[in-house]
Amino acid sequence: MTMQFNEETFRGDYTYFNSPAAIRRFPFPFDQDAYMYSVNIEQHPGGPEGSPFEFAFDVDEHYVAEMKDRAITLAGDPMRCQSLPHMELAGWDLLEAIMVAKARDYPDLFSLTIDGDTWHWINRPMGIDDTFTFLDPATLPYPPLEYITRQAQGDFALLHERDGNLWLDAGMVTSQADWSLDFDVGMNFFEWHAPVPKAGKMGVFDKALKFLLAMNQGQSYRRLNWTMTVNPRLDTSPENYHKWGPEKRTVTPENVGQKQFVRVELQTFWRLPRSNALAFPIRCYLANLEDICTYPKWGRRLHRVLRDIDPDLADYKGFAVNQEIIVNYLAQFDDGAPTSPGIFPVDQEG
Repeated sequence: MTMQFNEETFRGDYTYFNSPAAIRRFPFPFDQDAYMYSVNIEQHPGGPEGSPFEFAFDVDEHYVAEMKDRAITLAGDPMRCQSLPHMELAGWDLLEAIMVAKARDYPDLFSLTIDGDTWHWINRPMGIDDTFTFLDPATLPYPPLEYITRQAQGDFALLHERDGNLWLDAGMVTSQADWSLDFDVGMNFFEWHAPVPKAGKMGVFDKALKFLLAMNQGQSYRRLNWTMTVNPRLDTSPENYHKWGPEKRTVTPENVGQKQFVRVELQTFWRLPRSNALAFPIRCYLANLEDICTYPKWGRRLHRVLRDIDPDLADYKGFAVNQEIIVNYLAQFDDGAPTSPGIFPVDQEG
């Protein structure tokens, strides 16, 4: 295998780290020096070589550690993966999409051989070598949705279209930004997003739903979303708020650069061929302030965004309690110089 995987944890002693290459390819979410909600959707995959946007389902140095963390979360709470009975076919759709894409894009890590209904799947990083019958759940160790998402970074929501809306009827959710699959399963698009401040009144969700309902099979798109978290914890679920919520009070001017993380979601959208369901993968990337400020452009821009952000959004994004400490830390990286357009760091001087 050509890719090296980190030995790291996302809980307990928090040994998670980003290599210089991982920082370079971090999907920094701000393309300008200010932030407000928008329907920032573009085609996916496709992007600079080596970026998280290059392939359909990104695999990086955190892959093996993230899958171990998912297994820990599921062992403690199996309800993090749920699928209503009518969504089993959508689970097979997602399994096919992920297997085909990973075998194509990362042939040194994954391989898939199809002989009629007999499929042979090899996942080398996780030591998995399985032969199964496609569409026969009895031939897999888990239901199809759970089987494949135990091997894929990020959360996954499967949305069923009916009555002119999209309904969250299945998912694997263990690295979410303070929302609960167990609470939201069965909700429609507007109910699921109801806690988000301002966006509903701005018409963002109406536009997004209209766009998603118009998606055809064979089309796929992406957008970036973001929040903030203290410590590199993947599982920031409401069910475990008692574990991660108090950690917000541990940030000080001395440790903020290491403990305060920007949490970016690469959200992608896929219309699935058999079920016509919409797949909504939500891949989480973490970088602390020290990582971000490796690149002057990012340090300047993050300072300006977080300094001037609407107070309601600072609260919703999870950093209002530490905003002053964060902004004061970032101020040392903002020399007042202009920032170039776009999200990419350009180079060490840009």
